[in-house]
Amino acid sequence: MHHLAYQAPLAPCGLSPPCLTARVQGQPRCFLSPRPRPLSPGTSLLQEVVYLVSQGADPDEIGLMNIDEQLPVLEYPQPGLDIIKELTSPRLIKSHLPYRFLPSDLHNGDSKVIYMARNPKDLVVSYYQFHRSLRTMSYRGTFQEFCRRFMNDKLGYGSWFEHVQEFWEHRMDANVLFLKYEDMHRDLVTMVEQLARFLGVSCDKAQLESLVEHCHQLVDQCCNAEALPVGRGRVGLWKDIFTVSMNEKFDLVYKQKMGKCDLTFDFYL
Repeated sequence: MHHLAYQAPLAPCGLSPPCLTARVQGQPRCFLSPRPRPLSPGTSLLQEVVYLVSQGADPDEIGLMNIDEQLPVLEYPQPGLDIIKELTSPRLIKSHLPYRFLPSDLHNGDSKVIYMARNPKDLVVSYYQFHRSLRTMSYRGTFQEFCRRFMNDKLGYGSWFEHVQEFWEHRMDANVLFLKYEDMHRDLVTMVEQLARFLGVSCDKAQLESLVEHCHQLVDQCCNAEALPVGRGRVGLWKDIFTVSMNEKFDLVYKQKMGKCDLTFDFYL
């Protein structure tokens, strides 16, 4: 993905956002918008839980399928747009784009968006581990330098602070559901109930209990997956790597950039 000078992501293949919108408009859809962080525990959990709730799928089935084909990324050249055209309604689509770059029918309320934000201290640690785990990223710097880049909005996918605040401003829109990653660990039952209502999924008490049980399995599978660095999905991850001075600096930057926003996070449970 490319970025503009002010780090707002461009559409793939050089297309402007209006051209991208024109190519995907049509059937009703639900956009999943995790805070920009490809292949994060939050992204994986959100897409699998939403797919399970909306489709009534079994966790074992999800583990066997290529979930990315069921929930393609809007702005990726491949396989995104080609697969999106073939999906039947209602379509489930992922995106890391800022709110202002999403298709116009979403702004008009014709589609739904589920946004998940994670506390930025855990997120930057997980993001660092992700960069270190992939050869294509080739990041070999220190965590201190990586965290400094994050605080200065110098990492890929743009500013976390701007992105999360933009969606927070739309949290009261009827077609927007704003979720927090930490709530998935603290009160999964309430989150599953929220998702079911938002997606228009009707279920009785027994069905809801079954959904929650399956979602618990997904959470456990994701946070204990062998492919992930140990503990990357847990809440409070930052305490293992942040120094006192780093934490103080981070808190200062956070206050400066989020001072006028009433969004709060749990940094440990």
